[in-house]
Amino acid sequence: MDTFSRYAPFIQDYIYSRGWETLRPLQTAAAQVIFDTDDNLLLSASTASGKTEAAFFPILTDLAENPADSIACLYIAPLKALINDQYDRLKDICEGSDVPVWRYHGDVSAAQKRKMFKRPQGVLQITPESLESLIINKHADIPRLFGDLRYVVIDELHSFLRSDRGGQTFCLLERLNRLAGVKPRRIGLSATIGDPKAAGQFLGDGSGHQTRIPKVKSRPQRWHLSMEHFYKSGDQAGDHSALLAQAVLDQASDQAPELADPGLAYIFDHTRGKKCLVFTNSREECEAVCQVLRQYCEYKHEPDRFMIHHGNLSAALRQGAEAIMKDEDANITTCATATLELGIDVGQLERAFQIEAPFTVSGFLQRMGRTGRRGNPAEMWFVMREEQAESRDMLPVLLPWSLLQGIALVELYLQECWVEPPRDHQLPYSLLYHQTMSTLMAGGEMSPAELASRVLTLSYFRWVSQDDYRVLLRHLIKTDQIQLTENGGLIVGLAGERVTNNFKFYAVFQENEEYSVHAESEELGTIVKPPPLGEKIAIAGHVWVVEEIDRRRRQVYVHQVKGQIPAYFGDVAGDIHPKVLQQMRQILAEKRQYPYLMKNAAARLSETRAMAEAAGLPDKQLINLGAKTYCLFPWTGSYAFLALERFLRLKCASRLGFKNIDSVRPYYIQFSMDVSEGDFYQILTEEAAKDFDPLDLLYPKEVPVFDKYDEYLPDDLVRKEFAYSVLDLTEMRRAIGEITRQMA
Repeated sequence: MDTFSRYAPFIQDYIYSRGWETLRPLQTAAAQVIFDTDDNLLLSASTASGKTEAAFFPILTDLAENPADSIACLYIAPLKALINDQYDRLKDICEGSDVPVWRYHGDVSAAQKRKMFKRPQGVLQITPESLESLIINKHADIPRLFGDLRYVVIDELHSFLRSDRGGQTFCLLERLNRLAGVKPRRIGLSATIGDPKAAGQFLGDGSGHQTRIPKVKSRPQRWHLSMEHFYKSGDQAGDHSALLAQAVLDQASDQAPELADPGLAYIFDHTRGKKCLVFTNSREECEAVCQVLRQYCEYKHEPDRFMIHHGNLSAALRQGAEAIMKDEDANITTCATATLELGIDVGQLERAFQIEAPFTVSGFLQRMGRTGRRGNPAEMWFVMREEQAESRDMLPVLLPWSLLQGIALVELYLQECWVEPPRDHQLPYSLLYHQTMSTLMAGGEMSPAELASRVLTLSYFRWVSQDDYRVLLRHLIKTDQIQLTENGGLIVGLAGERVTNNFKFYAVFQENEEYSVHAESEELGTIVKPPPLGEKIAIAGHVWVVEEIDRRRRQVYVHQVKGQIPAYFGDVAGDIHPKVLQQMRQILAEKRQYPYLMKNAAARLSETRAMAEAAGLPDKQLINLGAKTYCLFPWTGSYAFLALERFLRLKCASRLGFKNIDSVRPYYIQFSMDVSEGDFYQILTEEAAKDFDPLDLLYPKEVPVFDKYDEYLPDDLVRKEFAYSVLDLTEMRRAIGEITRQMA
């Protein structure tokens, strides 16, 4: 029987109504695994390849033909906006069937949630945090809600592969299986999986099922890719003309030259009359870019055609932007962060712009994949910006790191189809604390042995020893996070209740203390650390003056004014893989140009290579900058670089006579030293050859709080997690070997 004939009638009607003439190979392969096996399934294919339909057509067929006595399919996604988008999509597919679709997250009304509890059937869409809340607060209802659970669909699987949030998700799935007495199959969906085998292993851990990864020949991808470079002021690398921005803003007021950033002027000009996304790497940059582009509209006497979308905006503003983007006739451009990187339907986009290089190949592919729907090629315009160098600047400052990184990300995928793999061999003590407290919250009093059997046996904690868990439990009892009862059982203690009795406990990612911002009756979003009364803040692409601060309710009241100021929402994380830095080094060494480099970018790369060659880069990694000042270029990733910094300071500094150490992670370390280059290599070789404990790379009495719940852990476990799970000593030793080979 062919695949189409096996689908339920309402699925066939859905396919007919859209005029599809054939099923895609991915959909046929997925149906064969779901219909004919009991295995998990990983669907790794490009954006808009039909992954959602490939998974849900056979799943919904099963649910329609064999009605379940509970929720039968759990769909987990990293963003509420993605759930909302897929909710409409699944409701459309299920029209004409008896399969209900529910969503469960913080923006869903209590009335809708009550309806789901009364009739727990069909598909439930949820975030990891809401699943955590459900397991804690509806613990006794879990068997009734999920007693016939058959499938778990994890969308955007790649976003769960390298963080504690992914670990939390898979811990929750194992806990859910045990509570409900089920063994659902897992289906992972992603457009950016570099190592399918490793991702499949991650997906299947603790499920009790094998994982199948269909090898389907994908259609050739067509990309329209460009990368241009701009100095923020002065002559450009390609044409030595300072007139580019002014040409775009030729009718601007006298203030225009101050505001005319050539890179943003380039974006302003090439988004006119089109629907586009402009991606930035931080919310601060997103706000700043949107402010400038809106001011350009004002100077040009054009209607405002720019919107903004990031995680600190209110749900109303985000959803409003999403709705406008879906309007096929709206030629607007939205400045966004990673909130629009994942698979939310934002209509037919013509272009995506990326300001500076993202941190990962995965991020680059996801952002470019927002375009190129309905047979059109994906289109990404990189815009690299930097300040003009000053005459006294030294070599490392003169290198265009973002340009090199952008080229490296593109080339790694074009040459090798490489994407960052899952992180393994972790000691996730922060998550261990969280799941311990969550388990006690949900299950009530239990003995230490029972608690350990529930928590320590979860697959994500396979590298945590029983001794370490005993150390953790003793510390939590001592600090009243948990309490030992007269019967020898454990319950949540008074100090623990202050942590767990808060909706923020459901999340394992780090959060800043945020204040909601209000302009009259409209909520604009949230900020961190509000300024004094009368000061200005930037949010939602505009500037506002603070009128009132209600610190008890954590609310800020503002009114709008004109102007431009920087925004601040908290720190930005950037975990750059060693392979990216190694590719950047190769780019410096190569002679070839890349076809997607535009005039300025090509010229900037050429002059960078000439400058690097004159200095001895990239073959030589230790460069003398004059007298006793040196710069080391390790060409390794963020966490190996961090380990190397500490190795130099703690293991080598006294022998090297280190002074004035200045690092720009993960690109270079600048310092002065009292020994020769030859001595540097010799000392580095000797110290690296010694057998030392990773804990030796922590400073005396240092307790490096790195993850959200580290503050509740015993100091020894915090130090151990940082040394063994954050610092990448294996890659550090490889990098040192590469550096010291120059001595031979």
